[in-house]
Amino acid sequence: MASLSESDYRCKHGDTLCEIRVYEQEVIVVPVLLLGSFVVVLVFIILMRYCPEKVDKIRPKATHLAFRPQRPRRVLHGIDAPPGINVLEHESIALDSPSSYATFHPPHTYASKKHSVSVNAPSLPATAPQQLLKPSFTPIVQPRELPRQRLPESFNLVTPLPAAFSVHTDSSVSLYRARMDNRNVVLRVLKDTANATERHNFLGFASFLAQLGPHPFLPELLGVVSLRAPLVTVVEELENTDLLSLLWRCRQEHPNPPSEMTERRILTIANQVASALEFLHKKDLLHGNIRARSVLVSKEYTAKLWGLRDVFTRKNQGAMQKEDPSMRKWQAPELLAKRPAGQSSDIWSFGILLYEMATLGEAPFAEISVNELLQYHQRGKTLKKPPNCSNTLYAIIKSCCHWKEQDRPSLAEVSRKLLAGEKSATDKILKVSEPINIEQYLQEAGYGDSNSYTVF
Repeated sequence: MASLSESDYRCKHGDTLCEIRVYEQEVIVVPVLLLGSFVVVLVFIILMRYCPEKVDKIRPKATHLAFRPQRPRRVLHGIDAPPGINVLEHESIALDSPSSYATFHPPHTYASKKHSVSVNAPSLPATAPQQLLKPSFTPIVQPRELPRQRLPESFNLVTPLPAAFSVHTDSSVSLYRARMDNRNVVLRVLKDTANATERHNFLGFASFLAQLGPHPFLPELLGVVSLRAPLVTVVEELENTDLLSLLWRCRQEHPNPPSEMTERRILTIANQVASALEFLHKKDLLHGNIRARSVLVSKEYTAKLWGLRDVFTRKNQGAMQKEDPSMRKWQAPELLAKRPAGQSSDIWSFGILLYEMATLGEAPFAEISVNELLQYHQRGKTLKKPPNCSNTLYAIIKSCCHWKEQDRPSLAEVSRKLLAGEKSATDKILKVSEPINIEQYLQEAGYGDSNSYTVF
């Protein structure tokens, strides 16, 4: 009322301009400021939602740091993250514009980035949830989160990845081949039917790979989509897939793609696998799954050791070597006798891997049943020398597959022998006249009728 009295006192009746001057602050200035503030906040929220890279340019550096305090870059046991990869990133991911996504279900090759994913709400399975794993270690590093601006532009030409035999029907992970940043990658996509335990394990495995650190003979982890479905781990693709498939192609008359194996190449690949295995052993990790199907090979015949899922499981659960019926032909005698595994157990399996390469993919101890294998080892018998296998290579195989654990060489000794053998090895192409009979191989290798495998 005071303002009204003041207006009546200062202004003549009907003088509108005078009344506006009196009420200018309340009627004009304050509403305009409030409206302007609302518009600025609304624009900023829209930019943060749809164009976060522009917000980073607009927002002052000091303000940006205030919202997201910096943490020191961690060094993982002397091995830092690969150049250009910040494993501590935690940015939101937008595979496309919708708010929820299902896993990839491409009916054909997608050449357009607009169709990299199908849009459906993920559903949960009706099966009873399993007991959650309780990690025995605390992850110190999160895997690299792919920046929002790199997706979906980065993923195109998404196609299902064919497995060497077939994927287990109960597998929670689908595999796809894709192109990202002008390179071939493999997408490990968690199915939208995965339960809480499977999601926990999927992200835990990605975190484990990030902690493991880079190595020239381990597949490169390129990133992970973890903040919204579908959960995706991106790993480099190695064009020759797994070593076992490559060895089998070398048996064919006209393999496609062209594939050939020499003893020099065998020793080179073996030395690369030994380097990766020694890297794991220095981190007090046992691989426990050394065989040709666990080695991936690039187009240039560079070998990279994979099959790390069991390594993560043992690390996470603090458990001993997990019983795997399909692994028994590759297992050391102490494991067949239910004794704890050691680094020398991996060396025994490494010797079997050398035998696989020398025979172009034959099953080890093919004539011996799994149930009689331990007694066979106890009698002091070992692998027979393959045709076209040099004395040097066979001597390394026998030394790795020694009955007594303490008599097996260290990986450093094995590497020295492999390097020495590589210098004197020939480039003669190894040939085997008979192709592999898959059903017979599965029986001889101890897989049984119900077993199959996939690389990733």
